[in-house]
Amino acid sequence: MTDVRSRTTLRIAIGAVCAALLTLPAPAAAQSGLADDHPATRAALEAFQAKAGPGAAVHAGDGDDIWTLSAGTGTFGADRPIQQDEHFRAGSQTKTFVAAVILQLADAGDVDLDAPIEDYLPGLVTGNGYDGTHITVRHLLQHTSGAAAFTPHSLINAPAPNADGTYDPAALVRMGLQLPPVAAPGEDFTYSNTNYLILGMLIERVTGTPVHTAVMDRIVEPLGLTRTAFPAPGDRVLPTPAVSGYHGIRFGGLYVWVPALSYDPSLFSGAGAMTSTLEDLTAFNRALFAGDVLSPAGLEEMRTVRVVNDSGSGYGLGVMRLELSCGAAWGHTGGVPGYHTATLVTEDGRHASVVTNALFQVNVPEAELRTLLDSALCEDQPQHS
Repeated sequence: MTDVRSRTTLRIAIGAVCAALLTLPAPAAAQSGLADDHPATRAALEAFQAKAGPGAAVHAGDGDDIWTLSAGTGTFGADRPIQQDEHFRAGSQTKTFVAAVILQLADAGDVDLDAPIEDYLPGLVTGNGYDGTHITVRHLLQHTSGAAAFTPHSLINAPAPNADGTYDPAALVRMGLQLPPVAAPGEDFTYSNTNYLILGMLIERVTGTPVHTAVMDRIVEPLGLTRTAFPAPGDRVLPTPAVSGYHGIRFGGLYVWVPALSYDPSLFSGAGAMTSTLEDLTAFNRALFAGDVLSPAGLEEMRTVRVVNDSGSGYGLGVMRLELSCGAAWGHTGGVPGYHTATLVTEDGRHASVVTNALFQVNVPEAELRTLLDSALCEDQPQHS
């Protein structure tokens, strides 16, 4: 999730902090895993963790040769290196799951990617310069609908919750559409969570089931992702074992780590509600790009990208293509209060999944994250010019 056109990571406005704060120097890096076998990636992980959060981990490999490196701690004040089977909030990696469901529905003839969203959700996308008769399902999937960047936050950027603390997706969409369009449909790329809030509603309209049920029934359970969940509205508890999430404020070499505020998963819904682990996100992306989730035609649609920067990186239908030193990799990043994540796979089966347990409003360590992913995926690989 992100609020900058060609960025690949989320920036969430951090709200009021808790009264009790603990201010200490950044924790020293502690390693676990086969560190000696991956010195460059270990160094990149340490550099990322030094700017990212109390802890960070990368789970990577090539075929059956899979390894995990950790730095720092998954619980501030303790010595708990993040493990590959610990739960965290995956943020916008949810978008790839949602896109996969839409493409399955397209495979079945239940959704036309080039049909206007007005055909499925009449009256939802209208007014303030928006016209749902000209915005297609494909536009929403590829963030070319023209919708302005919008990131919900429970304190400063959300509609009034329901009596039980959950959020109405239509109300969230209406809030996102209060921002005027930034482009005509199909004209330009602007990453907006509004698009995937709408797509979650589309899934519900077509399948007759809640979006969380559809994703679980169609993707998560068939793939045996036992530590992945799309929580139902009201289910705010992160399963154990879990990585503790924090808000981070940095002052030079000093850090303030504040436990991330709890929020209801319906605040992000189809744009970023899911929880998972490094292992499960790796398994999902490997299965997806191996052709085990979509038909060949559906996967081709997903991988048809809109180039968004000079490096050739682009966005397909719910997936990113990132150009690395050794070639292209596919996947998605994510960020919600407490967590910053990314998972990528390559054409030949190499894979890397990263998590850190803080999300900064400013000074997001994007360069360090990219270096870490590049190192994990490209070590011992021929370099592209």
